[in-house]
Amino acid sequence: MDFVASYVNQLRDVSGLPFYPWLFDFLLVLTLALHLLLVNLVLGGTSLLLWGRLFGGSFGLRLSRSLSRVLPISLSWAIVLGVAPLLFIQVIYDPFWYFSNVLSAWWALIFLGLIALAFSLSYVYYLRGGYEGAGNPLWPLLSLAALLVTAGIIHALSLQAIHPEKWSAWIFGDGQSYRVGARLLAFELPRFLHFFLASLAITGIFLMLYARYFDTRPDYEPTYLSWVGRIGARTALIFSLLQAAAGLWWLLSLPADFRFYTHPLFLLGAGLGLALIGLLFRAQRDPRSYALKTAILAGLTVFFMSYAREALRMQYLSRAGYTFSDYPVHPSWSSTVLFLLTFVMGLVVLGYVGLVAYRAGRGQKEVGAHGWGKAALALCWLWIVVMVTLGLIISFKNGALP
Repeated sequence: MDFVASYVNQLRDVSGLPFYPWLFDFLLVLTLALHLLLVNLVLGGTSLLLWGRLFGGSFGLRLSRSLSRVLPISLSWAIVLGVAPLLFIQVIYDPFWYFSNVLSAWWALIFLGLIALAFSLSYVYYLRGGYEGAGNPLWPLLSLAALLVTAGIIHALSLQAIHPEKWSAWIFGDGQSYRVGARLLAFELPRFLHFFLASLAITGIFLMLYARYFDTRPDYEPTYLSWVGRIGARTALIFSLLQAAAGLWWLLSLPADFRFYTHPLFLLGAGLGLALIGLLFRAQRDPRSYALKTAILAGLTVFFMSYAREALRMQYLSRAGYTFSDYPVHPSWSSTVLFLLTFVMGLVVLGYVGLVAYRAGRGQKEVGAHGWGKAALALCWLWIVVMVTLGLIISFKNGALP
């Protein structure tokens, strides 16, 4: 382990970090939580689309039509948001993520191809009649299969990254080096189930929101929305209970010396999860009235469980003598401020787009918030001017331009 500790610490970026590592860790957890929510919606939504299309009757078929519109958009957002946590991982955990991807390089490349395939199949289903309830269910079935394989790949890569003490054995376990990149070398069923079962729980909560969202539209019958709300609340409760069971199984499989069941972040996340299950029990009576409260509590649960997952990663890597808290820091205030301002600008722009989409979807002819829209457009132009100006200044200063 002394050799591994020396190796991974030597692989740190010699220029250090441009800002304090706690910020990158917080952004890693935040973007991971958002990414997980969207991935959950895609996995669970595709599963429910197939159920509705094949076995759900007239209401299920109508629901599958709606989900066929939601899934390509959700998957595209999940892909975009998935880039962010990977970037932050590469900032503070680069040696581990790099080596894990080298160990299973072919699978890392297959992952990219399968994501593109899953999106294409989902979009093909939508275009070939899915939005009318007439698409071939083979397309979403194949899309779901591709998504499950990608989930297994990223699961294995993440596990391989937190077990540097096994790297040597994985490569030279039989005395001869194996063909590097050809195998996935780690898999934990309870951990995988814990994340997969969450997808159906989160999708159930999405259906509760769906029933609440469209209750003002005259073209959505109350009987249909009540059915969607009941299906959503029931699905969310059942799979939240199953996820809790898988989570307990995973907890019992962790190294005993971690005593992770006493960690404050785990206790907070688990407490929120139990509160969510309790709220879902109450929501069975009137899913639509509990939809917003349930969604907020689910978002908080995912966020703090993501932080608990990050704390668990730290415990694993501490055995290899690694912690990001002692990473050399050379503050770059200008780039950090520019990054944060860009982040805030993105929130303003996306917030306006989201508001317009929300109000338009509910049938409001006047979406309002015109001042917000003008400010968002002005910020986009300002950002372009600032970035181009900085690029030219730096290029002239460094002699990249004559």
